[in-house]
Amino acid sequence: MLIIITYDVSTVTAAGRKRLRRVAKVCESTGQRVQNSVFECKVDQMQLEELERRLLAEIDEKEDSLRLYRLTEPVELHIKEYGNFRAVDFDGALVI
Repeated sequence: MLIIITYDVSTVTAAGRKRLRRVAKVCESTGQRVQNSVFECKVDQMQLEELERRLLAEIDEKEDSLRLYRLTEPVELHIKEYGNFRAVDFDGALVI
């Protein structure tokens, strides 16, 4: 399944800035960054549960926000891209 992760981490304090870096690293380990705080990830149900657990362990729910969106199949009908960024084809060849 394809999911979109968005987050907003408070960076007022040094601890917040560290949380922001840790949240980004968790997301980078699973998906591709499409905006500063937006990631696309292709995962199965077990990977999704693990990713969500890891992200919830990093954020401060009193100061930060985290949203996970599951895109329904076929995703080609739900995504339009404009501009110079092109997402990685998760199902395509790894080397061009």
